[in-house]
Amino acid sequence: MKIVELRATPVNIPFTAPYVFSHGSVKSLTKTIVEVDTDEGATGLGEVADGDRAADVLKFRERLLGLDIREITTAERRCLPGIRYTPWGNVVAQTRAFGGIEMALWDARARIEEVPLHVLLGGAVRHEIALSEYFGYRVAGPKEKGEHSPGEIADYCARMVDEYGATNFEGKVATVGLDEEVEMVRLIRRAIGERPLKLDANGGWTVATARLAMARLDEHAIAYYEEPAETYEEMAQLRPFTRAAFSAHIVDLPKAVRLQAPDTIVTNLVELGGIRRTVEFIRACELFDVGFRFHSGETSVASAAYLHVSAAMTHVREPSQTLFRWYADDVVNEGTPVPRNGVVPVPTGPGLGVTLDPRAMRRCHERYLAEGQFPPSDMAGRPYRDHFTRI
Repeated sequence: MKIVELRATPVNIPFTAPYVFSHGSVKSLTKTIVEVDTDEGATGLGEVADGDRAADVLKFRERLLGLDIREITTAERRCLPGIRYTPWGNVVAQTRAFGGIEMALWDARARIEEVPLHVLLGGAVRHEIALSEYFGYRVAGPKEKGEHSPGEIADYCARMVDEYGATNFEGKVATVGLDEEVEMVRLIRRAIGERPLKLDANGGWTVATARLAMARLDEHAIAYYEEPAETYEEMAQLRPFTRAAFSAHIVDLPKAVRLQAPDTIVTNLVELGGIRRTVEFIRACELFDVGFRFHSGETSVASAAYLHVSAAMTHVREPSQTLFRWYADDVVNEGTPVPRNGVVPVPTGPGLGVTLDPRAMRRCHERYLAEGQFPPSDMAGRPYRDHFTRI
């Protein structure tokens, strides 16, 4: 089970209509697909979530060739520094790049052993994974007109209930004026009934604005505010002003325990360096009674991986995020999962249970070459209304 080759390919996955969040709008996401060939003929798949990391991945190639794919710890020691900070490299970038490789090592091993990935993680405690339905302002795209008003967003949520049986909703706030967003939430609550409702500000509010927003939004039974402010300390300040729970993407479990905020940490499989490290982190969250769920935005490669990890980990109880319904393309033969009745099934094939479509890979890579990386570096600081003409 030795590594004989390593490849990395940046791809762009477009959305059917660009969505708006507190720092701008996104019409496409750049991901890096990782392939690890083994001497047994199996190729493992992985993915790095944060743009074009192909060069970072390939820096590790010579260090890994010939290594047994089961030696995850050895692979990590060969690729990553043993310290959390170094002036001679970007540890965060290296960790994420290695995480994509490590995912591929797990996939290759499970393919060789002819079992789904969750079997290697101890077995499935669930075979369907709960996911939140996403909503927000969306700019007109080539395939959809988007949603441009509170009423249109509420109608979209109602359609997700009627057509797909959506059971849980999460959406973007801190994108337009507060009066408009309060009206949006009021109409959504009326459209979805008593189904759980989470609001994601992406750190776009100050503490003062968040207090004002919560005072007006809480009457609509908000289950969670995701990053109502940017830091854990600010969320701790906000704790007395809402009945809702908090979630955040920044990963700092000791601080979350100490400050009692956020209630839940939301991340992906590469932020901590791969599946093994994420599983360890989820177990630590369980020990300290801090929630955990995944965020979405990856292709169906990494998405399949987080479905398997969610299947194997008892503590991943809350619906994770998904943007699946907004994808306009993907890189796998199996296609993007379609949530129905609030869940998607865990893949049942060997490994991740997905296989690359060469034509789709080429198409998505050529899109990256033509468009460049998304989100672009100049995305921040643009008012929402400008996005109608900018994209």
